[in-house]
Order: sequence, then C-alpha cells, then structure tokens
Amino acid sequence: MISYAAPGRINLIGEHTDYNSGFALPIALPARTTVTFDPADTDAITARSDRADATVRLPLDTAPGAVTGWAAYVAGVIWALRAAGHPVPGGTLSITSEVAIGSGLSSSAALECAVLGALLAATGTRLDRLEQARIAQRAENDYVGAPTGLLDQLASLFGAPDTALLIDFRDTTVSPVPFQPTGAVLLLIDSRAAHQHVGGEYAARRASCERAAADLGVASLRDVQQAGAAVLGGVRDPVDARRARHILTENQRVLDFVAALADSDLVAAGRLLSASHASMRDDFAITTDHIDLIAATAVTAGALGARMTGGGFGGCVIALVPDDRAAVVAAAVRQAVAAAGYVEPSISTTHAAAGAG
Repeated sequence: MISYAAPGRINLIGEHTDYNSGFALPIALPARTTVTFDPADTDAITARSDRADATVRLPLDTAPGAVTGWAAYVAGVIWALRAAGHPVPGGTLSITSEVAIGSGLSSSAALECAVLGALLAATGTRLDRLEQARIAQRAENDYVGAPTGLLDQLASLFGAPDTALLIDFRDTTVSPVPFQPTGAVLLLIDSRAAHQHVGGEYAARRASCERAAADLGVASLRDVQQAGAAVLGGVRDPVDARRARHILTENQRVLDFVAALADSDLVAAGRLLSASHASMRDDFAITTDHIDLIAATAVTAGALGARMTGGGFGGCVIALVPDDRAAVVAAAVRQAVAAAGYVEPSISTTHAAAGAG
C-alpha cells in the first residue's frame, strides 16, 4: 500500500504569465490531496474519491475522451505516464482531499501530482520533478482538455516551507525565495464562487496573447519584455494589446515583488499585489464584481495589498495584512460581501508549505 500527497497552491503574483514564457511566484499550500494506492496484477485502476459517490474503473489503455469528470484527471495521468514510456500497474486507488475544488487553488494539479507520485512509487520509477510536472501538465492539457501552463504542477512538486518559488517559464527554472513576512499574515479569502477553469475564457486569453506575439513577430511576449509596453502599438487588435500589456507589466511586478521581499518592504509588496489585481481587472478582464469587491474592501480595511489568485472568473483573493489588522480586514470583507448579497466567504490565514511527497 502506497500513500502519496501533493498540495494545492496560491500564486502570490504572476497570473497567466506561465504560458507566455514569463515569471510567476507561487507557494504550496498546507492543504493537500492524498492518494492511497494498492497495486494489483490487473489491466485497470479502480478509483474512488471522498468527493464522489461512484467508483470508476479506468483501463490502463485509456485514451483522451474516454473518461470525463474528476476521474479524467486520474485517467489522464495513467495515459500520460504510459505515453512517456513508463509502466503503470493496475490496482485500487483511493483519494481524499483538503484542497477546495473550483476555488482557484489548483485542486486539479494536486490530484494529478498525488496520483503520479503514487504510481511512480508503485513501480520504483524515478523521475525528476520537472519531468513529473510535464507529465502531469500533459494529462491536464491533452487528456482533460484544459490549456493550462506549467505553474500549478511546478508549485505542487517544488513547494517548500516558508518558501515562494520564482519560476522563469522561458527556461523552466525554479528558484527559492524566502517568504515568511514578519509582522504580517497572508489572508486567503475564498469567495466560494467557483471559477470555470476549463471554460472558453481561459483559452480565449491564451489565444489573444498568441495573436499579440504574432503581430509583433516574436514567438512569445517574453521576447519583447525588455522593450516594455511601448512596443504594443504594433498589435493590431486593441483588446489583444491590453491582454499583452497585462503580461508585460505583470512579469515586471513579479520581479519587483521578489525585490521587495528581499528588502523586507511589505508596503511595496502590498502595492504590487493591488496593482496586479487592477491589471487583471482592467487589461486582462478576468476578475468579477464579486472578486473586485473583496479585494477593494480588504485594502480599504487595512490590508497592504490584495489580489485575485488563480485563473480568474471567481475563486480566491489573497491579502497581505499587518498582524494587528487581520481580524478587522476579515470582518470588513464579510460585512461588505453580505451587504452585496453574495454568499459568505471562507477566510483563513495561510503560509508556504511543503511540496509533494
């Protein structure tokens, strides 16, 4: 019997930059998805989840399109692992999870990485974490059909206590950045409005960025990063230009945020979080009125900064808050959300935690 766990993640800053060869700064969350696997000499894996009633049989020769719903993430890992030339045994697989589904905390990557780790352990197959991330991403992209970047899987696999991860997606490097803000806490505010991560809006943003890059004659928007937003006059569609402006300015905000942490300048770090949210709202158009209300209320009540985290259109807001203002900010957010007629949010403090294992 093998037990393997992988965490969800928060992206501190750097949204939708991963598939644009940019920068991002996620942390692994304390909340984890745990997979227990009992290998057997069979031609299928029987999977069950604590969040679903039915048990699902997944043939080892599964192919994209054969399985939908939560089990598609498990089937996708089976398929991607075999497609990469690695053995996958049959058996029984049980899933339990603490990672909220649909909140932008990457419950899908936590599930993929936990399943992958259990299957690799069952056969004694050793793969480095980058290769594991690519296999898990292929499961999500090509089997499930979600055109996500590599951020979520890297965060889940490389996470470490009190450490953020500066990811450069141009060369896929992961650099540790100390993240233990003295005198402040990171509030995680779950709006409880589920985001639609596989929906067409995510794919539309990706296509918009690709069109902007093509107009500029480069393979990726990262190739014009040094030139800055001034170069965007060469993008024909004004909407595509705004999407690209978010990517270029967001990349710079990631680097500036890392510098602010190095200087222990949490005021500057907070301003960058709020600027990131404004860019996601105005240029990338992935926030909602509900999410905007939470972020704005948190700052008005005393947060140093706040932003939506995750793919967009719902999910969670993070706020960097002085220790002595955390309760006040939480109360103000609850009151504002109730007055607007939205469901009561879930609010907790969180921190950078260990990665998969």
